[in-house]
Amino acid sequence: MAFFKRYNGTTNARLVRVERTIWVLIYGGLLSVVVGSFLEQQEAQDASLFYQLGALAVGAGVVLIYVRSRMREKD
Repeated sequence: MAFFKRYNGTTNARLVRVERTIWVLIYGGLLSVVVGSFLEQQEAQDASLFYQLGALAVGAGVVLIYVRSRMREKD
């Protein structure tokens, strides 16, 4: 018996689109925060924009995780 269940994904195009969007938002937001931390040393105003947009993207990704958990695949 395996410790983790194997997730084969879904064939529903709508659910696949939501799952991809979730990870793009989360990783893109985190990358934006990292870029903002590098820009902070030179342009503080630009860095705050990157921080805000990154936090907004990560927050949207987390909300979409909750939305995806409530969606069901129709047979």
